[in-house]
Amino acid sequence: MKKQIISVLAAATLSISLNAAVFATVDGEQVTDQDIQGILSQMPQLAQGGITPELKKQIIDQAIDRKLLAKNAIKSGIEKEKEFQDALVEVKKNLALEVWMKKAYDNVEISDKEIKEYYDKNQDKLIEPKQAKARHILVKTEDEAKAIIASLKSLKGEALLNKFIETAKEKSTGPSGPNGGDLGWFNERGMVPEFSQAAFGLKNGEMTQAPVKTMYGYHVILTEDQKGGSKVKFEEAKARIKNGIHMEKFRQNVSNKAQELRKSAKITLN
Repeated sequence: MKKQIISVLAAATLSISLNAAVFATVDGEQVTDQDIQGILSQMPQLAQGGITPELKKQIIDQAIDRKLLAKNAIKSGIEKEKEFQDALVEVKKNLALEVWMKKAYDNVEISDKEIKEYYDKNQDKLIEPKQAKARHILVKTEDEAKAIIASLKSLKGEALLNKFIETAKEKSTGPSGPNGGDLGWFNERGMVPEFSQAAFGLKNGEMTQAPVKTMYGYHVILTEDQKGGSKVKFEEAKARIKNGIHMEKFRQNVSNKAQELRKSAKITLN
C-alpha cells in the first residue's frame, strides 16, 4: 500500500501542467487536471471506456472529497505520526530518483553522425515490411473455388476486378464478402502461411489459378497491389533511430552510474 501511495505521488508530481485546467475550487484550493490524473492513475479502469460527462462529474466529485479529506487529515495532526514521517521519507527518495532519471534522460546527447552510422551499419534491420492489398472469395469446397476461377480466368484488369467484387458479394462466405472480398493492406505474417504465400506470389492485378486451401476453406485470391520489402530511406528512419539510440544511451548511463555507486557501497545480501 505504501509503495502504491509513493508511486502515485511521484507520478502526479512529475506530470504537473503549467496550464492546468481548473474544474472546481474547494475552500480556495483548486481542483485541477493534476488531481484528476492522480485519481485515474490509481484506478485506470475508470477510463477504459472513455471519459463520459457522467464519469467526469464522478471523478471531479471524488477529487473534491479527497481535497476535503486531506485537509481534515492534516488538521487531525497526522503529519506528526511516525507512519506519516516514514512514508514521507520514502516519497522523497522515490521522487528524487524520478526527477534524477528524467534529467538523465533529457541530458542524453545524440549527434547526426551517430544516427547515420547506425543507419549504415544496420541495413538488414531497416527493411520496410512487405505488404499486399488483396481481395478473396472464400467457399467451402474445392469444386466451388474451381468453378469461380473458371468463370473469371478469361478476364483482366478492371473487368476482372469488377467481376471479382461482384462474385465475392454473391458467393464468399467470409466476413469480407459484403465488401467485395476486400482485405485491405496486410503484411506477410498477417495471414495464415498458405494464404500469404499465394497472395504475395502474385503480380499486381493477378488472380490465383488454383484454389488455395487453408483452415477456413478454399480461397480465390486477387492481389491488387504490393509495397515494402525495400530499404527504409534515411530521412524516414532518422526519428526512429534517434529514439532508439536515446533510450539505449540513457539505460547505459544509468547502469554505469549504478555500477559506479556499488563500488563504494556496503551491500549485504540476506
